[in-house]
Amino acid sequence: MIVITGATGNVGRPLVRALAEAGEQVTAVSRHTPGDPLPPSVRHIRADLSAPDTLRAAVIGADALYLLVSGAGAHIPDPADLLRIAAAGGVRRIVLQSSQAAGTRPDAPSHAPLRAIEDAVRESGLDWTILRPGGFDSNAYAWAASIRTDRTAAAPFGDVGLPMVDPVDIAEVAAVALREEGHAGQVYEVTGPELSTPRQRAEAIGDAIGEPVRFIEQTREEARAAMLEFMPEPVVEGTLSILGEPLPPERRISPDVERLLGRAPHTFADWATRNLPAFK
Repeated sequence: MIVITGATGNVGRPLVRALAEAGEQVTAVSRHTPGDPLPPSVRHIRADLSAPDTLRAAVIGADALYLLVSGAGAHIPDPADLLRIAAAGGVRRIVLQSSQAAGTRPDAPSHAPLRAIEDAVRESGLDWTILRPGGFDSNAYAWAASIRTDRTAAAPFGDVGLPMVDPVDIAEVAAVALREEGHAGQVYEVTGPELSTPRQRAEAIGDAIGEPVRFIEQTREEARAAMLEFMPEPVVEGTLSILGEPLPPERRISPDVERLLGRAPHTFADWATRNLPAFK
């Protein structure tokens, strides 16, 4: 059995679907009851990783665990305790969804908690694989309301390109690492196939819906104020640094998706076309 945490999110949902379609026994874990139905063969259990004991029922009899932590990992008080609970339930393989910045900015307050979780996973005694994705294409959902209302999209650093990644690609890489041998002890950087800027992504959504989308460039302070409404300050500062002043490794296009999946990563335009209803 494979246990998927964060099972109702942008990565978790396609991962659960892919594993179920492959005939795997899957337990989907999330804090809330899924809004959309899961595949019929999938069991759902509510649990909160900030309270590791709530995961016990989900991991009994499990072979593998996909560990997805939100908020840069700061909400898990004792990662080692969570991993001990997983091992006691039978888990022998763990795939951690971390972040590219855990490697490029390991000491930054924004991502140091994630690096601590990576370290705990490495020291757990389990077979481990770490995925470090860059920025998600699905971050563009933040534009959905304004694009539907007045065909505008606002963001800072409009002409700074990053190799944004489709969450479906992350999910498919995760499925490979969870199901196949040969990935223990590996760290995979999961990126898209090209650099894209916020301005270009707004244009791609406009192309998908058949109407132009006007890009509005925010100042750093405008973006900071908006992000503070739903993100902790250290994460906001770290995110703005990556978006505005990315380090060379943060602009690198990784070969790992194509090497593991045997195909090129999806482009942002692919993502926009597939998620067209959100913007119309």
